[in-house]
Amino acid sequence: MINLAGIKRSSEFSPNHIETDSLILMRTTEALIEMGANVNLYNEEDIGKVDIPEEMIFSMVQGTRATEILLEYENTGTKQIINPPSSVKNCYRVNMTSLLPEAGIPFPKSIHVKTNEAKTINFNDFGMRKIWIKRGDVHAVHREDVTLVYSEAEKIGMLHEFERRGITDAILQTHLDGDVVKFYAVKNSNLFHWYYLNGINHTNFDTKKLLELAQSSAEVLGLYIYGGDAVIAEDGSIKIIDINDWPSFAPIKDQAGKQIANLIFKKAQNYEYGLCRETKIRFNQN
Repeated sequence: MINLAGIKRSSEFSPNHIETDSLILMRTTEALIEMGANVNLYNEEDIGKVDIPEEMIFSMVQGTRATEILLEYENTGTKQIINPPSSVKNCYRVNMTSLLPEAGIPFPKSIHVKTNEAKTINFNDFGMRKIWIKRGDVHAVHREDVTLVYSEAEKIGMLHEFERRGITDAILQTHLDGDVVKFYAVKNSNLFHWYYLNGINHTNFDTKKLLELAQSSAEVLGLYIYGGDAVIAEDGSIKIIDINDWPSFAPIKDQAGKQIANLIFKKAQNYEYGLCRETKIRFNQN
């Protein structure tokens, strides 16, 4: 019997997606049980407060407190976790906005600023009539966490608002014109689903290139279960603008739940096999 722990995402980190985030975790859990696994579910708020005896964990955790605790498990090798908490931290914007461009992924110009130093980077330095201001850690908790501003005064006001809310880091990012597409994927599967999010022009583009960029981004960040957003320019070129660790897969949750479960089950089998093989080797050596 394969014993697994599943960890639900805190509702704090599922703004407008509480039900859909819960549904994809439940679809995954149901598929794992059908495969013969035993699954115990925990809440993100439980991490560090209750014992989790299972050595194999699938997790939707995003908050910094629980992620740091899971990271200790990952670093010590005491538990195997999908997505790894290190990859979740890589998706925090202060990390992602440097990791992806450094790896050659087409990405908009992004500058990391401290919210208590609102005047260090001037709005006009971007040479645009509007730029994005995004919180630097988790993706979004409030609608204002990703905001389009049109002036230096608006930029300073938003950074001060972040500071008042205890957000220490922010990203100033170039606005890209074009069609926004959203995509979902699971590593080591044939699942790749995309659709136009804003549908302004429905510009033709190379979907194989989008898949390639999505997979490359996930590889850089260390993700197994992921999604994201890209902008398609008028000439059909593609830039990644965001990658998410374990999104809701809302349009394809039934299909995605099965593919995610297949991934987790195979990882668990390999993990159990590795433990058994290691024990056998130690026994033979003795």
